[in-house]
Amino acid sequence: MDMIFYAFAVLLFAAIILLVEGAFLWWNGTHGGEAQRIARRLRLMSGVAHGAGERVSILKQRHFSKNERLDALLHRLRPAHAIDRLLLQAGVKWTVSQFAGCSLGLGALGLMLAEPWPMPPPARAVIVAMWFAIPYVLARRARTARLTKIEEQLPEAADFLARALRAGHSFTNVLQMVGAELPDPLAGEFRAAHQEINYGVPMNEALHNLAERIPLTDLRYLVIAVVIQRESGGNLAEILGNISHIIRERLKLLAQVRVLSAEGRMSAWILSLLPFVVMAVMSLANIAYISMLWTDPTGIRLMWYGAGMILFGVFWLRRLIHIHV
Repeated sequence: MDMIFYAFAVLLFAAIILLVEGAFLWWNGTHGGEAQRIARRLRLMSGVAHGAGERVSILKQRHFSKNERLDALLHRLRPAHAIDRLLLQAGVKWTVSQFAGCSLGLGALGLMLAEPWPMPPPARAVIVAMWFAIPYVLARRARTARLTKIEEQLPEAADFLARALRAGHSFTNVLQMVGAELPDPLAGEFRAAHQEINYGVPMNEALHNLAERIPLTDLRYLVIAVVIQRESGGNLAEILGNISHIIRERLKLLAQVRVLSAEGRMSAWILSLLPFVVMAVMSLANIAYISMLWTDPTGIRLMWYGAGMILFGVFWLRRLIHIHV
């Protein structure tokens, strides 16, 4: 009986030891330092931003409004952070409260303009939504233009970094030189990264923040190359030179794709604008003939069907001519 008790005690002790070791290995594999570093690299590769709890920053927090209470309220809302990130990437100086106020004002203006016209509630809602989305559309266009310009500047920046590293400068000094020598908007982002490092932010975190502010795949490759080189060693100047060559070849391929898809894009514009042009010409030629479309209930129904088909066709053509390189 004693032997059975002792054997049970030994097996229980071994089971507890194995359970503790298994729990430690699980925690280290999912929440340990190496796992977090791998997760950050995967997020950079996939374009997913860091969570608020993982971001290390001692810089002054961006204000969402000049009013302190409204600023505190907006900081609790997740959509406000997304809007602020959009404005930051677009390079505009609006605050989130100004953006929201402009959107609400334009939405109210659209409602006032649509009120006198007899139309069903869904049509009025669509008109108000279109006016409400004008600031967002303008911010998206500014963001796209700015990111395109930064992407065109990246090969030159990578070559500049490689030449400066070959000359013997440290990487921190190279960031300062890029911010001083190259034109904006890319130079401003490198200056911000250099200032974060000077204020005490670790270099890896500053580079991750740079990749978050500029969501470009080519820049993420550059940041990942620098981070891996700092951890494992290697010839960073040669790596940056290779990345510069890859970016130039990709931009060249993108230009060729744009040339080959120019006919499709022109066809999409013509097919999208043709119904409105024909309707305007017919209105000038015989307004009584075309007015049946908005005076007769059947005509109104046909116009709604036609608008839906045009919208579907625009999105379909956009997907066909948008080729990701």
